[in-house]
Amino acid sequence: MVSVSSVLPAEGAADAAVVDGWLASLSGPRVREDIAYLREACGEARALFGAAVEPSGQDKLLHRLHVADVLNGLALDRATLAVAILHGAAGLPGYDAERVRARLGDTVAGMLRDLERIGAVATVGGPQPDQPESEHTENLRRMLLSIAEDVRVVLVVLAERLQAMRTLKRLDRDAQVRIARDTRDIYAPLANRLGIWQIKWELEDLCLRYLQPDEYKHIAGLLEGRRREREGFIAEVMGALQSEFARHGIEGSISGRPKHIYSIWRKMQRKAVDFDRIFDVRAVRVLVDSVADCYAVLGIVHGLWRHIPGEFDDYIATPKTNMYQSLHTAVIGPDDRPLEVQIRTYDMHDHAERGVAAHWRYKEAGREDSELERRVQWMRHWLDLKEDADDPAFLERFKSEFQPERVYVLTPQGRVIELPRGATPLDFAYAVHTDVGHRCRGAKVDGRIVTLTQPLASGQTVEILTTKEGGPSRDWLSPHHGFLKTAKALNRVRAWFKQQDYQHHLTAGRATLERELARQGGPRPDLEKAAAQFSFRGAEDLLAAIGRGEVSAQQVAHTAEDRRRPPEALLTERARRPARPTGTPAHGLVIVQGVGDLMTHMAKCCKPLPADRIVGYITRGRGVTVHRRDCPVIRDLPPDQEGRLVDVAWNAQAVEAAGAFAADILVVAADRKGLLRDVSSVFTNEEVDVVAVQTQSDRRTDQATMRFTAEIADLAQLQRILTKLRQLPDVLEVRRGV
Repeated sequence: MVSVSSVLPAEGAADAAVVDGWLASLSGPRVREDIAYLREACGEARALFGAAVEPSGQDKLLHRLHVADVLNGLALDRATLAVAILHGAAGLPGYDAERVRARLGDTVAGMLRDLERIGAVATVGGPQPDQPESEHTENLRRMLLSIAEDVRVVLVVLAERLQAMRTLKRLDRDAQVRIARDTRDIYAPLANRLGIWQIKWELEDLCLRYLQPDEYKHIAGLLEGRRREREGFIAEVMGALQSEFARHGIEGSISGRPKHIYSIWRKMQRKAVDFDRIFDVRAVRVLVDSVADCYAVLGIVHGLWRHIPGEFDDYIATPKTNMYQSLHTAVIGPDDRPLEVQIRTYDMHDHAERGVAAHWRYKEAGREDSELERRVQWMRHWLDLKEDADDPAFLERFKSEFQPERVYVLTPQGRVIELPRGATPLDFAYAVHTDVGHRCRGAKVDGRIVTLTQPLASGQTVEILTTKEGGPSRDWLSPHHGFLKTAKALNRVRAWFKQQDYQHHLTAGRATLERELARQGGPRPDLEKAAAQFSFRGAEDLLAAIGRGEVSAQQVAHTAEDRRRPPEALLTERARRPARPTGTPAHGLVIVQGVGDLMTHMAKCCKPLPADRIVGYITRGRGVTVHRRDCPVIRDLPPDQEGRLVDVAWNAQAVEAAGAFAADILVVAADRKGLLRDVSSVFTNEEVDVVAVQTQSDRRTDQATMRFTAEIADLAQLQRILTKLRQLPDVLEVRRGV
């Protein structure tokens, strides 16, 4: 149940007596210089805030002293407490950044600037109609983490949200629900990811209080109604343990573990059980000096009371992935009532309560994100070393070690757009919609006109200025001009020019095909039937593909040869073909010319297909390896090895009987959801078996590289597959592997 303990009053103004009393409560663990420093911050805040109040009606300075008190409980440095006291001052008319910098230092001035930026984005609207709410809230959490150059800024935001939730009862019901929902979706998960357990637990309890008031009151009533009985039970347990500790010479502290209504409610929901089946309602925590003492205490507990099967976890021998360590056991305690006991060392307890033991993927069903984990881990590491936070060299080293790989910016409607670091307003335009990118002619960032090459920063609001007609510039494709960073935007621009160049490619393809037909002197192919054979919509699309180099004019010309005669004639001719060409007898798919009977096998490096120009390489002890003539192995063959090359030819009968041949296909595309499914559908529609797949995504460039090994009948089928793959959205490059 939520409880707050502070020397600060809940009501009234933060006058000199209140400030003095609070500062006096800090004088034990903090040196005199810290107290004087915080008094200076309080004076600056009182001059700026005056008698202003929060929406809840609480005095602004008193509200901020409560926030600073929460952070003091986390043992944070004086600069963080000063920022909490001045939170929100940076946007006031009388705020003087240089004055604050002179009196309180650069760190405080910088964190106040970040807080102002976070305050501007923390109130953005809900998701857009085409955007899932979970994606919107997740992007908001990521954006808040990415804006803060100093992790302490996020801690101030969390503490401020906690104080707002503590005073939420003063607002109307609609405001309570709205703020509680934002807290549940954005701020409590942030506290979880950073391992700030005290704030996380209290935020979750308060959210449940306003979002599920009946269930909250029910569980709170059960806890409150049994408090006296439970307190007597815990006192009896603690007495029994203390007696055994004294008898075994174990030094340790025993306390009743605080109950959190939200965690009880979640456990009841997850296990679909009643309150009476929650074993950790009655619980104690034992803290000792060493790991050996932890297991000694466990033996004492199991010696005193009967262990409940299936309710023991050893997180010391096998820590959680977040390095949380503790022993958890449940037993049947006095009066046959269930009891949970947690046993850990003091260091383990400090790690769990104030440290970073909050592996958020364990608690949240979010998508895995190595970049976000890297930033959270960086922030956690900072929390572990926060005693050095006032050292400028320490901060610079940490900042230099971590450069965020992504930025999160806003549309004017409040939608969060995720982009790689260095992305420009033009990348943003294409991320919003392809048509917006094509018609983009300028941009405003936070209301100011900027160039289209200016890198964006997290938290900025970007507005794209468009024209009614027009398209992209070819300069946008040049890396030297710096217009575009993302592969998606570059691919959209290339696709636009590809479409615009259609007429040019159509003319070039028609001319290329005419030259090939004149050279061969054979019959003219039926272009409509040829287009269907190569999976194009019509003859013009086929000619344009020839002009782009996607289809060979020779292949299209050859379609006329088989269509010139009926199938029966072709079969008759094949029946009249000799078993093999004149020359050396064949073994397998190819015939070795002029060498004699030799064993042959296909090279795995280039995987030749029928109709490929091939050459043989005489190996030592393995016969002849057949390569494509354009294979890098053959092309880079040392001069002294060229004498081992022999002429080979395809064996028509063996090829016809073989049916399928392995071929490698390489696809490079802008990474997106459904990409692998779309690529796989091309092979499925062609009824081609894929026997191996290798995929790799590069988060720095947002590109995916996929290598497929497929069983292909011939070059014509391979060409059809390559053509279809090139027509898929976001595909940048398709080629046959070597």
